Amino acid sequence: MLKLRLSRGGTKKRPVYKVVVADSRFARDGRFIEKVGFFNPLLPKEKKERVGLEAERIKYWLGQGAKPTTRVARILGENELMPMPANGNNPIKAVPKKDRNKKEEDNKEAPKAEAAPKEEAPKAEAAPKEEAPKAEAAPKEEAPAEEKK
Repeated sequence: MLKLRLSRGGTKKRPVYKVVVADSRFARDGRFIEKVGFFNPLLPKEKKERVGLEAERIKYWLGQGAKPTTRVARILGENELMPMPANGNNPIKAVPKKDRNKKEEDNKEAPKAEAAPKEEAPKAEAAPKEEAPKAEAAPKEEAPAEEKK
């Protein structure tokens, strides 16, 4: 399967990426079919030199069935070469990792605790419904007896 993805270059702590068309089985920085652009995340977003793309070649490869990765899809969307992808939803992204584990444990315990009362609740609800008609019927029988006297 063909992918439009980023291939990392540059030095330690100073990344520069090439936008390449590669087979998904190849290594990230390994063999690729064609280089179609570059991305420098260290430059400010306003700078023109941050992203460079060969629009015609990208459109060609998209037409051939190449699928962009999430990051490349966002870059292409910002440059209006394809529709902007929908934002993902990760509500726990801002929570520190050590606190995430605590919340996951709480969430695992909570459904178990909630499940038990839910099972008991229908039984408890069913019993009063059955008793209620009997209770209603009993006073009706007693009331006419009192009226007869």
